[in-house]
Amino acid sequence: MGRHVLITGAAGGIGRAIAEEFAAEGAVLTLADRDREALEAVAAQLRATGPGAGSHGRVGPVRTLTVDLTRPEAAEDLVRRAWETSGPVDVLVNAAGVYPSLDMGEVTAADWDRLFAVNLRAPVLATAAFSRLAAEHGRGGAVVNISSGSALRARPGGGPYASSKAALEMATRAAALELGARGIRVNAVSPGFVPVDSACNPVSEEYAAAIGANPLGRAGTPRDIARAVRWIAGPDASWITGEILRVDGGSSTGALHLPRIWPPEHPEPVGGAPHTLTAPAPSADRSTEGNPA
Repeated sequence: MGRHVLITGAAGGIGRAIAEEFAAEGAVLTLADRDREALEAVAAQLRATGPGAGSHGRVGPVRTLTVDLTRPEAAEDLVRRAWETSGPVDVLVNAAGVYPSLDMGEVTAADWDRLFAVNLRAPVLATAAFSRLAAEHGRGGAVVNISSGSALRARPGGGPYASSKAALEMATRAAALELGARGIRVNAVSPGFVPVDSACNPVSEEYAAAIGANPLGRAGTPRDIARAVRWIAGPDASWITGEILRVDGGSSTGALHLPRIWPPEHPEPVGGAPHTLTAPAPSADRSTEGNPA
């Protein structure tokens, strides 16, 4: 069998694409999300797809674990359960996240704590648990955190989210520095504008503004992000750690500022259903698959 890959937020647009990308190489997959129904649908689709082009004719096992990453103990428990049910984890992908549309002048302690619990605490504690288990078994491994271009730019309604992603990028670098001696590489992939809803109107003024500000002139796709994750977690990137890989069509090179059209209209759980590109309600909670970078 191939590498054992644990992916959080695996029911969502980017998380699902990451799972599909690793499945194509015949990886053993442990998929985690809060939305059990959506998670099982992803797993069923992967099992039915058959061997990928890079899998040498093998289909790796696909297992699912339901998790609520707002619980303090959830991240460590998740890594331990994945290790116990499917063997040593080789790659940890922290793709789960939430995007609450909150002004900095309106954010509450509960808002802030939930946001940072999922977007920062969970990946940090999952990485710590992964590193301890790997050390106990004399193994190395790779961690990939999913950040966002929002870590570089604030926008109305996105300050708390941007703060959590900026903190995640620093945590990525710190973990890379401290865990390298254990043979563990820690990197982040920072997506740009990646709409994941097929109903997103590509001829709307808002969409056109976002694309027009991108040097490569198009939106990203979940597969763009998934390929980058698979690469940076793989052997071709074996001397890369502490890197924030910006997969954004060049938007981070300039002054791309999306209007308040993101996150999408309907609140979803972590790893939830596809979104629409419309103006959000001020206090609604969002997931991050369609990255607002």
